[in-house]
Amino acid sequence: MTTTTYNTSATPLAAERRAAVAQALADIRAIAATEPFDRAVLARITARLEQLASRTALFPRADFPPPAATEGVGASTRYRLNAEDGDDDVALYLNSINPGKTSIPHNHTTWATIVAVEGQEENRVYRRTDDGSDPEVARLELEREVTVQPGTSIGFLAEDLHSSHVIGDRPTLHFHLYGRPLETLSQRIGVNLETGAVVNYNATQLKPSKVAA
Repeated sequence: MTTTTYNTSATPLAAERRAAVAQALADIRAIAATEPFDRAVLARITARLEQLASRTALFPRADFPPPAATEGVGASTRYRLNAEDGDDDVALYLNSINPGKTSIPHNHTTWATIVAVEGQEENRVYRRTDDGSDPEVARLELEREVTVQPGTSIGFLAEDLHSSHVIGDRPTLHFHLYGRPLETLSQRIGVNLETGAVVNYNATQLKPSKVAA
């Protein structure tokens, strides 16, 4: 896993945050073990993560600052909150992203959910209209739009496709939770909406995470 170390001070707040994150992830692991894993299970995972997000005092901007304005429109920082769990477990990130950030449509190859602490991110969910027979081309049609913000979350199964667009006038603080760390998901695809060209998403789009205390 490629990460950059980011360490907040060893304060009582940091210790309380680590404990809350550990308990939430323990609960989520138990939910995720439910068979079959379907959208109902994903909704339960999302609801548990919303409980963690409601504890906003645990996630101050001083500990998870957004990129400096000099880094440009749409600059982003992704903090891994449970790096000690390694590459073969669920991975929880806190994304701090400046307005203007967009992504191309992509899948995750594992389940995922996005829950807001603060800020707004528009998610556009797509359906494939081709038969998938050509690995280099995908044709997509917009299915729905969801603005993730406090009180409104979104979840994805492994092959769901979405793009994200940070809107509003302030950076996000959003949890992104995955069945496995993003850095290990080497078979993810991204799709150029205009041409339909398929790319390897991690190889062309993914930037390193930082490790938070």
